[in-house]
Amino acid sequence: MAGKRSIFEEVGAQGQVQPAGGMIDGAGLGSRGAIRAWLVVIFMMVALMVMVGGLTRLTDSGLSITEWRPIMGALPPMTAADWAVEFDKYKASPQYLLMNHGMEVSEFKVIFWWEWGHRNLGRAIGLVWAVGFFFFVLTRKVPSGWTGRLFGLGLLGGLQGAIGWWMVSSGLQGEMVSVASYRLATHLGLAFAILGLCAWYVFLLGRREVDLLQARRNVEPKLKGMTTGLMHLLFLQILLGALVAGIDAGRAFPTWPDMNGAFFPADAFYVPGPNGESRPAWAAFFENAGLVQFIHRMVGYALFAFAVVVWLRGRKSAYASMRGAANAVMVMVVVQMGLGIWTALTAATLHVAITHQVGAVLLWVLVIRARHMAAYPVQGSIREGTV
Repeated sequence: MAGKRSIFEEVGAQGQVQPAGGMIDGAGLGSRGAIRAWLVVIFMMVALMVMVGGLTRLTDSGLSITEWRPIMGALPPMTAADWAVEFDKYKASPQYLLMNHGMEVSEFKVIFWWEWGHRNLGRAIGLVWAVGFFFFVLTRKVPSGWTGRLFGLGLLGGLQGAIGWWMVSSGLQGEMVSVASYRLATHLGLAFAILGLCAWYVFLLGRREVDLLQARRNVEPKLKGMTTGLMHLLFLQILLGALVAGIDAGRAFPTWPDMNGAFFPADAFYVPGPNGESRPAWAAFFENAGLVQFIHRMVGYALFAFAVVVWLRGRKSAYASMRGAANAVMVMVVVQMGLGIWTALTAATLHVAITHQVGAVLLWVLVIRARHMAAYPVQGSIREGTV
């Protein structure tokens, strides 16, 4: 007499019992590997965009193009007459009148190409997203439940372009010779949000849905909460770094651990108004170089201390992957803190400041990876073990 059949078995044409298996991964799989590779390309392009944007800011090139032409702006000036037209537009800007008066066309071309390259890299990212998204959708290669996520990335990219112009426009009025620092922070913050989503999606698509479902049952709640908190604190520090860059605060106090001989900078809450009067104290949190850099330093110390706590807890994880992720975060936190100190001591020298910014991207990804490992622990094999 035949034994009992499992509810997960099917009867074949010849009456043979065959396993049904793979019901979770059997439908709506899509091309997870191809989409993951596409997202990696977008991530790398956005990371490059952050670097180019940083160099554009450090070279004071961001205000060289005074118009927002999403389509026609992709073409650079082709003739001497075209260059003269662009240069005349720049001559009407506050930055030229107050800071670069007397600049030659040859000098203008240098800052123009930085901003033009920055904008066109943004256009290229949008094109890569659009081609990939519509290809995967039209060929029905998108895994079940992923269309909205991938479309959302495109919406954020479009919003980023609009915020970029909102940022630039702030430096083309009044007596501004650079963009508003809070708008720069918004622009950079959204870039890191896009980077974070790309990284998270890449981590999710790197594992089968059935594996993720099983891994969620083994979530380490305390570590997940701690890595989430670390991620939020790091994001705040990134925004503060943008404020520092926006007002060149990194060049104002080239000493450490003190700030030009003091723990707390003098005149930290003073911001001069248009007629020489002091502006409200709240303005100092965005525009006073001493206060902005002081806050950036203090949050950096807090981030380091919290990272140590997370690392000590991560070392106790039952999963080798989580322990490795915690170690990687701790190492990068130490490196990034060292780069921050070096940036301050060199008054934000170009190559040092950009290295510090690249370090922020690496640390951001490693923290998100650690959070992923806490939320979806990777089971070790019997041979490798988990402890």
